[in-house]
Amino acid sequence: MEFGISTLSRGLYTSRGTYMAVAQAAEAAGFSFLSVNDHIIVPGQLGSAYPYTQGGSWSASEHGHCFDQLAAIAFLAGCTSRLKLLTSVMVVPHRPVVQTAKMLSTIDVLSNGRLVLGVGAGWMQEEFRLLGAPFEDRGAATDEYLEAFQALWSQERPTYKGRHVNFEDVIFAPKPLQPGGPPIWVGGESQAALRRTVKLGHGWYPGNNNQKMLMDTPQRLKAGIAKLHAMAEQAGRDPASIDLGLIVQSPFDWTAQPTQDKSARRMFTGTSDDMRSDCAALAEAGIRHVALRLGGDTVTESLERIQRFGEDVIAAGG
Repeated sequence: MEFGISTLSRGLYTSRGTYMAVAQAAEAAGFSFLSVNDHIIVPGQLGSAYPYTQGGSWSASEHGHCFDQLAAIAFLAGCTSRLKLLTSVMVVPHRPVVQTAKMLSTIDVLSNGRLVLGVGAGWMQEEFRLLGAPFEDRGAATDEYLEAFQALWSQERPTYKGRHVNFEDVIFAPKPLQPGGPPIWVGGESQAALRRTVKLGHGWYPGNNNQKMLMDTPQRLKAGIAKLHAMAEQAGRDPASIDLGLIVQSPFDWTAQPTQDKSARRMFTGTSDDMRSDCAALAEAGIRHVALRLGGDTVTESLERIQRFGEDVIAAGG
C-alpha cells in the first residue's frame, strides 16, 4: 500500500520553508506521494455548502488562502526527487483547457514522470462564477477537458471537437513523459463521479467524509467500491483495471477518535497497531493508495508525526 500526505495550502503550508520541509520529510519517511488542493479565488460571502463536513462549512471561507495548485506542485517537484505529486483534486473546468494541458505536461516532464492527476468537477458555485467557468454544465465540461487532455498528450496532430472544447490539427509538444499522460484519478463519490471513473479514469479516489455517502469505515468503503465495479461491468470495463485510492479527510492521530456517527473508531487514529489494522482492512477492500491529512500545531510537531508514521506504519509493512 502507498501512503501520501494530503496538504491544504493554508495554515502551516503558507511558506516556502514549511512546504519544502514537509515534502522532504515525507520522502525520507517512505511516503509515496504528496498532494496539493485546488482553489483559486474565494467569494467574500460563501453560500455553497462544502460536501465533506456536517453543516457544510468550509474552513478556508474566511481567509481564502490558497496557492495556485499547479505552481505549488511544480515547486515541490523541484525540491523532491522520488515523491509522486498528486493534484487532489484539480477542479478541471477552472482553467483554460489547452493551457492546463501544457502546464501538466511540463510538470510531468520536469518532475521525471512523477505527476498524478486527481480530478473533480468542483462544488463552489461562486468560484466558478468569479472565474467565468460553467458551473451548471461542469460535469460535461470536465469530461470534455479530460478527453481533450488525452488527445493533446497522445495524438501526433491533436484534434478534438466538443461543446466546450474545439481544436484541430495542432502541434502540442512536449508530450508528458508518462506515455499517454499522467494517470487520472477521479475524485468524488456521486453517480457522475463513478461514471467518469469508468469512462475516463485510471483510478477512483473518493473522500471518506462526503455527507451524502460516508465511507469512513472499511465496510462503507466496500459498498462504494461494489457500486463502482457494478457500473464498470455494465459498461464492459474490467473492474480490476480501475486502481483504487482513498483520501482520509481528518488527521491521523495516536489518540483514538470516533467516526462521525460514533459507531466505530475513525480510521488512522489510535495506536500504531490500530493503524496497521486499518491498512490491512483497506488492502482487503482493494485500496492501494491512501492520502492522509497531517495535523500538528507546529512545523516541528508535524515533522515528528511524519517520522513516527513512517517508522511505525510504513516501515512495518503498512
